[in-house]
Amino acid sequence: MLSDDELLRYSRQILMPRFDISGQEKLQSARVLVIGAGGLGCPVALYLGAAGVGTLTLVDDDDIELANLQRQIGFETSQLGESKAESLADRIRRINPLVSVTALNQRLEGEALTRTVAEATLVVDCTDNFNTRFALNRACVASKVPLVSGAAIRGEGQVSVYDSRRDDSPCYHCLYPEQGNEDLTCSEAGVIAPLVGMIGATQAMEAIKVISGVGAPLIGRLLILDAWEMQWREMKLARDPGCPVCSG
Repeated sequence: MLSDDELLRYSRQILMPRFDISGQEKLQSARVLVIGAGGLGCPVALYLGAAGVGTLTLVDDDDIELANLQRQIGFETSQLGESKAESLADRIRRINPLVSVTALNQRLEGEALTRTVAEATLVVDCTDNFNTRFALNRACVASKVPLVSGAAIRGEGQVSVYDSRRDDSPCYHCLYPEQGNEDLTCSEAGVIAPLVGMIGATQAMEAIKVISGVGAPLIGRLLILDAWEMQWREMKLARDPGCPVCSG
């Protein structure tokens, strides 16, 4: 049950008939794992924490650098050299002390990744390398945990939702083969600051939709943004019957 403080804090969400108290209670009961506390992870974690997701786990093994501050809005100049995960967790606690936030200042791999994903209600992928994305996708498929995936570079971004609980949902591997992809990072190609906020906010919205059951998540759809032209495109995604990750 929501307390009086929670009813007031989340009143603007509860007022919506489609969402109501039921949607807020589902957020309160959810355990969301956010992998990456950078350009995408900052808006994702801040919005989900403020919206009332009951338990957030933030994972990132990097420290805050000067070049991060152009787009990673969870951090300040005075925090240079501090852990991203721990700093972002502290920021969320100051915004909303009613949620539980855990910071993991490490790179999750192997059994630790599998176990942590299995404990989550939903996972948000805010990483910037294919190896982590593929490993995260495999863990989510194995545990049937929904995955909200986002990416942003230069002036382009994309978002999709992969939900292995549904027979018609593709997984990340259905879209991207594991061989032949090369990482291209923001430090190499650049990125315009508001883009990561737009993609991260979209990821947060998709996470809320999946958790609450309200609306139509981007399952089987890839949303693509060209920020310079301010054009959104949508591609339909089909499940690959030969996918080595989800077809079995």
